[in-house]
Amino acid sequence: MEGVSNSEIILQVLLAVGVIVMVAKFFGLFARKIGIPEVAGMIVAGLLLRFIPWFHNFGGVETNLLYDGANKFISELAEIGVILIMFSAGLSTNLKSLIKSGGKATAIACAGVFVPLIFGTIMSLFFFGFDGFGTQNFYKAMFIGTILTATSVSISVAVLKEFGKIKTDVGQTIVSAAIIDDVIGIIVLTIVLGVSSGDGGWKEYLMIIVKTILFFVCAIAIGFAIYKLFQWYDTKHPRSHRIPIYALGIALIFAYCAERFFGIADITGAYIAGIVLCSLQDASYMESKIDINSYMLFSPIFFASIGLKTDLSGMTLNLLWFAIAFVIIGCISKIIGCGGISKALGYTWKESYQIGLGMMVRGEVALIVATKGLSIGLIESKYFTAVILLIIVSSMLVPVLLKRAFMGKKPKDDNPENISQPAN
Repeated sequence: MEGVSNSEIILQVLLAVGVIVMVAKFFGLFARKIGIPEVAGMIVAGLLLRFIPWFHNFGGVETNLLYDGANKFISELAEIGVILIMFSAGLSTNLKSLIKSGGKATAIACAGVFVPLIFGTIMSLFFFGFDGFGTQNFYKAMFIGTILTATSVSISVAVLKEFGKIKTDVGQTIVSAAIIDDVIGIIVLTIVLGVSSGDGGWKEYLMIIVKTILFFVCAIAIGFAIYKLFQWYDTKHPRSHRIPIYALGIALIFAYCAERFFGIADITGAYIAGIVLCSLQDASYMESKIDINSYMLFSPIFFASIGLKTDLSGMTLNLLWFAIAFVIIGCISKIIGCGGISKALGYTWKESYQIGLGMMVRGEVALIVATKGLSIGLIESKYFTAVILLIIVSSMLVPVLLKRAFMGKKPKDDNPENISQPAN
């Protein structure tokens, strides 16, 4: 902001961060108490702060987060929050469960990515208009479809644990497929972002794919060496405070290298860093320490910033119809894709329906994908309304529908092995 001193910008930042953290956490806890996802409450907090006039000029200091000098700092904190969330998701990955479910889970995950991607793209083209492949409208519609590919692993696991179904064949398939779904979804996101930012030539498409493959080859090779080094250090110094610090450093470096040298989204690098370290003896310990930072500061700022960036001033009847269509397509495409392939793989109709429902819920990954599109100008902030609505609707519907779908007696003690839950 021109003409504003550094000391005044620091005051803006201090006040803005303090208010955002308190208000976001309050609304998050309130949302959880009334049965709505905590992230939805924090997003609502951001929406309220955006439209409350006194927040923009409080205590004699202008704090409009959308336009003043504090905006850049808040955006950077939110970006770190995204990286921590994805790193934590990688650390919580259960590779044994992933490998056990094997081919079936991979097939279900692929259907859970590409069916919503196709359905979402076609639906969006009806609203944006189809003016040819490789155009801005086409990439915009394709990105909307990419948002629909995400599945919330944490919410699915929480529901399955509550109903005592986490150790069943269907439960393990849902969890494994949800994990693989997010990996494939992030790869699709990386390719879509890379293609949409270029001139659309086939050589550039091929180069993006080659760079993506090269990234994963390098990540596996370097990751194996890092894993062995951490394994040795973990044996010498178990549960040392230094281990999560070094792990966080690795995550940030992976995030940097992914985007700087390969043109891959930084969240992909952070997620892969988590997967590299997820099999360590102290992986859950590292995750708990990372979650403390995320819980106290970065996550509230990230989710509240979604609300702060959401523009409702441009809401029109057409945008309202788009939001409704987005939610409907988002829900049924997962059931059709995941449930349909499950039936083809030999599951019963009831089990296929259960798997489709378990994959239907959306959460923080969908928000992260949408944020990436906003940051490069691929979508407008007004479309966050549709994403938020999908998260709230799917998160409220899935527990109810899954309970009816299982209709079984809940075991007294399920005691799932090593499946981490995000801190509340």
